Amino acid sequence: MRIYKIKVNGKTYEVKVMGITEVEPTEVKTVKAAAPAAAPAPAAAPVAAVAAGPVDGAPINAPMQGTVLDVKVKVGDAVKAGDTVCILEAMKLENEIKAASAGKVVAVKVSKGQQVNAGDALVILG
Repeated sequence: MRIYKIKVNGKTYEVKVMGITEVEPTEVKTVKAAAPAAAPAPAAAPVAAVAAGPVDGAPINAPMQGTVLDVKVKVGDAVKAGDTVCILEAMKLENEIKAASAGKVVAVKVSKGQQVNAGDALVILG
């Protein structure tokens, strides 16, 4: 938890801000993607990051709408609970999106620079 003092119209307020520590698992869906193109896709194209074929596992979803600043994992990486999987910018703040449980990265569903909505799958853990 971080504590900030904010001054608004001459009056000072003390604000306590808690970080997001856990993302609750949601419904798992099977996704089928087209075969990857020979030329690399643009950075904002979500199809470039989707694994080919069905993907089974636990998704790590975006807790808010924002822009993916960095993806810290790749397919095949092992992650522990609490490891940062990506950085999401929302309202000029950088938010570390962390794994709620340990697992192996089965699919990376986003790429750097991509816009995401709240609830969108970012990474799938198997």
